Amino acid sequence: MRVGIVILPEDRWWAAEPKWRAAEEYGFAHAWTYDHLGWRDLVDGPWFSAVPTLTAAAMVTSRIRLGTFVANPNFRHPVPFARELLTLDDVSDGRFMLGVGAGGAGYDTTVLGAQPLTPSARTARFGEFVELLDRLLIQERTTFEGEWFSAQEARSAPGCVQRPRMPFLVAANGPKAMDVAARWGSGWVTTGPATEDDETWWAGVAKTVDVFHEVLDRRGRSPRSIDHYLNLDSSPVYSLTSAERFRDAACRARELGFTDVISHWPRSHGVYGGREVVLEQVAAEVLPDLASA
Repeated sequence: MRVGIVILPEDRWWAAEPKWRAAEEYGFAHAWTYDHLGWRDLVDGPWFSAVPTLTAAAMVTSRIRLGTFVANPNFRHPVPFARELLTLDDVSDGRFMLGVGAGGAGYDTTVLGAQPLTPSARTARFGEFVELLDRLLIQERTTFEGEWFSAQEARSAPGCVQRPRMPFLVAANGPKAMDVAARWGSGWVTTGPATEDDETWWAGVAKTVDVFHEVLDRRGRSPRSIDHYLNLDSSPVYSLTSAERFRDAACRARELGFTDVISHWPRSHGVYGGREVVLEQVAAEVLPDLASA
């Protein structure tokens, strides 16, 4: 099993850089940052852009895979975004993964003065967003006319380092969004259901896996053809509460068929509040066991 870590883009680079370096030194398989204009109750605090952050992270690491967790269409158009992704893929020498989702109805929408979309409209826009990104990153020239996005002779030289393009990690909890993952995803990530009870959450995650496998079957794909990622910190219990909690959560995820799990770097307070000593203990004692299992 592979383990990833999310580093929120809230620190000035002099404080953030050691975390990205440490993520690689600790042995995490992948490291991510949020791609938002502002996020939940952190919207009034410090917040930096994902693409420059990941570009800087690529310059201070050499092995760990890097990605957005997750980009969405709320404030992005596929044509300029594809150029940024090509650049990240190049600077990282093929270590970049695009985490992509439908986007919610929060600050990323309202700050631009837009009206929130219905869930069905968000999913339709999401499918078009991913489809156009796929074409832009693979084809030399792309012309596309959709309901939400268009492109006229969009160029894509020199192409991705990773061929035919970087992997797409598609976030999806419902069947329609899962179909986007089944069509274009190299990986699928879920947060499970919204609940305050830990056991209810795990039961919901198991049901979500079953639904996703049904969607894959309709698309003629085997579950083995796509990596399964679980955001452990969507559970009511923070995964890095203790090393024991993390080990238990990762093992439960593996039993449900997940190939990868993702946790969040401990913050000093608030959401994902915890102690970095636990992260160090997990890196020293748990990651090697998971990697060898």
